[in-house]
Amino acid sequence: MAPDGSGVVRLTNHPAYDAFPIWSPDSKHIAFRSERSGDMGLFVMNADGTGVTFLAKIGEADAYAPTWSPDGQRIAFEVCNGRSDCDIYVASADGSGLTNLTNHPANDFAPAWEPAP
Repeated sequence: MAPDGSGVVRLTNHPAYDAFPIWSPDSKHIAFRSERSGDMGLFVMNADGTGVTFLAKIGEADAYAPTWSPDGQRIAFEVCNGRSDCDIYVASADGSGLTNLTNHPANDFAPAWEPAP
């Protein structure tokens, strides 16, 4: 929508729960959380709502809190198996190169990137 609140456009129209959108640094894509895969997974779409693609889902665990790298090439997110056993993962914006960064028994939450220098 426009800054004045006009021109609201619906970007998703799926019966599953879609939530927590986050813009890519270049404003061309939006990462979001959805139950489209049966459990909470991460998806990426074009800024106009087209081209929805699956990004990541780890087994039966749920994916949360996507955050884009400053260059827009990668997305970090947390994966939780229930209310415990949470780890931080990173993947390329196309879903490739999925890597667990914090494979540790403690819960790891809320990934964040430092701004580019």
